[in-house]
Amino acid sequence: GFAYSHGLETAINDGAIIDAATLQVWLSDLLHVGGAQSDAVLLNMAYKGDPALVDAQARAFATSAERLRETDLQGAAFCETVQAVWGIDLGRLCYPVAIGRAVAEMDLDIALSTAMYLQAFVGNLCAAAMRLVPLGQVDGQKVQTALKPYCTNVANDCIGATKNELHGCAWASDIASMRHETQYSRVFRS
Repeated sequence: GFAYSHGLETAINDGAIIDAATLQVWLSDLLHVGGAQSDAVLLNMAYKGDPALVDAQARAFATSAERLRETDLQGAAFCETVQAVWGIDLGRLCYPVAIGRAVAEMDLDIALSTAMYLQAFVGNLCAAAMRLVPLGQVDGQKVQTALKPYCTNVANDCIGATKNELHGCAWASDIASMRHETQYSRVFRS
């Protein structure tokens, strides 16, 4: 995930994220109404549902070509790792769907796994912001710590989620991701 910024690079380049406070608001929106929330729903749908159907829905729900590539390539890498380490063949699933299936196959706690997924999502974007804003290590850790309860709450809210809970309205993030596809100078893939 270190190669992806989920459109954050464009948001920083445009001046929408300039410090820890603006980063925290951006990430909070992603957790509540954006890509992180929809990933948590998809992860939970895959935990109990048909992985092929959920994967198709996840791919259709990707808001930009880069977001689709991001979830596809991260999912492929995750599936390959699970196969190599645990011998579980997940096929080729996008990232949150692959995690949901792995959690089911390994009989792991779904709420804890979802919260950890969201915490990793936040941590990855904080790491990107630490390099791009620039944002110091301490501020990056403070943002992650402040958002930890949100990760837990979103994870608990997504238990048993269905496609009816799949939504997104973090348009600034979606547009930043779309604009990142043609950004002249870039460090990250998305």
